[in-house]
Amino acid sequence: MITSSQAKFDGYKVYETTIAGRPFKLETGKMAQLANAAFMASYGETRVLCTVTASAKPREGVDFFPLSVDYEEKMYSVGRLPGSFQRREGRASEKAILAGRCIDRPIRPLFPKDMRNDCSVVATVMSVDPDCSPEIAAAIGVSAAIAVSDIPWDGPIASTNVGLVDGEIVINPTLEQRAKTDLTLTVSSTADLVAMIEAGGNEIPDDLMFDCIMAGHEVNKEIVAFINGIVAEIGKPKFAFESSNPDPAVLADIEAFCIEDVKKALYTDDKNVRDAALLPIYDAVHAKYDAQFEGCEAKLDEIMYLIQKHVVRAWLKDEHKRVDGRSIDEIRPLAAEIDLLPRAHGSGMFSRGQTQVLSVATLAPMSEAQKLDGLDEETQKRYIHHYNFPSYSVGETKPSRGPGRREIGHGALAERALLPVIPDVEDFPYAIRVVSEVLSSNGSTSQGSICGSTLALMAAGVPLKAPVAGISCGLITGDEGVYGDFMTMVDIQGLEDFYGDMDFKVAGTKKGITAIQMDLKVHGLTPEIIKEAFAKTHEAREYILDEVMLKAIAAPRTELSKYAPKMLTTTISPDKIGDVIGKQGKVIQSIQERCECEITIEEDGHVYVAGLDIEKAQQAVDIVNLIANDPEIGAIYSGKVTRLMTFGAFVEIAPGKEGLVHISKLDVKRVEKVEDVVTVGDQVLVKVTEIDDQGRINLSRRDALVEVNGAVVEEGADEVPERPRRNNDRRGHGRRHE
Repeated sequence: MITSSQAKFDGYKVYETTIAGRPFKLETGKMAQLANAAFMASYGETRVLCTVTASAKPREGVDFFPLSVDYEEKMYSVGRLPGSFQRREGRASEKAILAGRCIDRPIRPLFPKDMRNDCSVVATVMSVDPDCSPEIAAAIGVSAAIAVSDIPWDGPIASTNVGLVDGEIVINPTLEQRAKTDLTLTVSSTADLVAMIEAGGNEIPDDLMFDCIMAGHEVNKEIVAFINGIVAEIGKPKFAFESSNPDPAVLADIEAFCIEDVKKALYTDDKNVRDAALLPIYDAVHAKYDAQFEGCEAKLDEIMYLIQKHVVRAWLKDEHKRVDGRSIDEIRPLAAEIDLLPRAHGSGMFSRGQTQVLSVATLAPMSEAQKLDGLDEETQKRYIHHYNFPSYSVGETKPSRGPGRREIGHGALAERALLPVIPDVEDFPYAIRVVSEVLSSNGSTSQGSICGSTLALMAAGVPLKAPVAGISCGLITGDEGVYGDFMTMVDIQGLEDFYGDMDFKVAGTKKGITAIQMDLKVHGLTPEIIKEAFAKTHEAREYILDEVMLKAIAAPRTELSKYAPKMLTTTISPDKIGDVIGKQGKVIQSIQERCECEITIEEDGHVYVAGLDIEKAQQAVDIVNLIANDPEIGAIYSGKVTRLMTFGAFVEIAPGKEGLVHISKLDVKRVEKVEDVVTVGDQVLVKVTEIDDQGRINLSRRDALVEVNGAVVEEGADEVPERPRRNNDRRGHGRRHE
């Protein structure tokens, strides 16, 4: 006989607080008990299961800290089926990848730099309350899980969203507030330092952005104190791990052997020259020391990394000397040009030193806007930015395998930076895609893609509200960390990013900031460092705009490329949409075929017409308006002759809209027979002269010829031939519209 007892969760604990006036709860001890630690984070009705696991020992040959962070969206959390063919979740969405990166970036620097044990963080979104961000619940839940686990970590941290609604700072804005906020800001911080900033804003002034960051930091201090209380009660002792740091005596010996050669090799502004000069030094070190490191030669490469890092940081911190000879706040040589690709709708290339990005803009009908299958309310994206980083851009031979998380993150940053200046759909009814191809990389390609994309959009004729430029700021701290001496430098190249402590990317217009992304290798930043970074990037942005970009193209072009679709728009009553589409789509298909265009109709009645020929596109707009509205008396339309009678011709000016051109109104001269002037299928211009009480339309080709072509009516042309006694002109006309 099979029996069981009631499950007991002796270690079950619940911890509660409030964040931005809404209940927040962390539960542990019931779910995922085989993980090193797990919390169910609840914020309102949002639920995110946060787990962390680590291996007992490092894998053989691993020379980095193998941390993975996954943010998993489950469509059941919002009561929907996945949109894929298999009807199950597949590859992480772009938003999920970006959310995972926002969790990864602030927690990673808090792990020991010499630990090599695999560590896996998973945040699974199981229920979504639109007013309570699952991303924030996940970030706090992950921080609590790592903090109470036995995994070595110098946390906790906390994360907060900050909005700016009607000029007021709002913490963790609700769905309604997010719809009208001028700022979308995520701040992660420890109790003392700001560890991560991710922002998109509508040209936010530096001082106001700083105040918003500090407001988020103050909230984070309270959350960190909440987590520390949990750690004090149930936190586990941290496990010991095998340090990967080299023996200090061996490091000193190798450094003495090669440091002068390393200095000579590093001091150049050409990445290719530097790499070539370092190769024989590596060979010499391996020849001398491989026997000492038999079976673990990779440790020599790690030692060489530490030696180069020491040289670069000492130059910057102690001598204010940069590897390429620049002054601390000097930007590398700049270049900008447009129209490199004749068939593209717009193209622009931006170069900063050895960093070079070619951006290409494409305009398309609104029907081609990207459809989104996610957990929030956004269902489509009109402006799309993609970033590609091929291996040749850094001189490597790796085959292309599609965009990784870094490429997706950089593309999203550029998209966020430019979105605030993209014109409203009412003013520019296009779906817009920009692709940034990194041709050469030596630092800050994401900011180069922002500059190149501004050029491409302006060249394509997109009426940007203002041009956007981007630049990065680096940081070197002293031995005491961020609390001791520090120095910042503008426009960091690859080596300074690799060996430095910060990559603070800021994009914006002359008026204000549109995007921020901050990557750190230290625990966080003080307010003083943030203020200095803002000041330096602001000055650099203005310089780049004035001295390079606006000299390449001063303003958006007023005309589109001849290869770009011409877009017109109109609005009809939603209850007329069915008439325009027609049974089985036959009406709209006939309009598209006749006018060689593409028509998109939205549920609210907005109609977008795209075609290469602007006159044919306008004809399609006129037809749509005719179907949805009564013809305008006195207006001239192009119509198709559908029937010939002895007393005149019937002309269809729009599907379902047909009128009579009496024989006396067919031409500027007297007409004996209708067939002498028109035949079935002819396309003719006609003017609406009357719409009677029964809705019957009377048309005049003669009046249209006079008005459009300046034709002269011959004497006697108004005389009307004798009509058949049955008077079937009116009866025939009336039957068509009864």
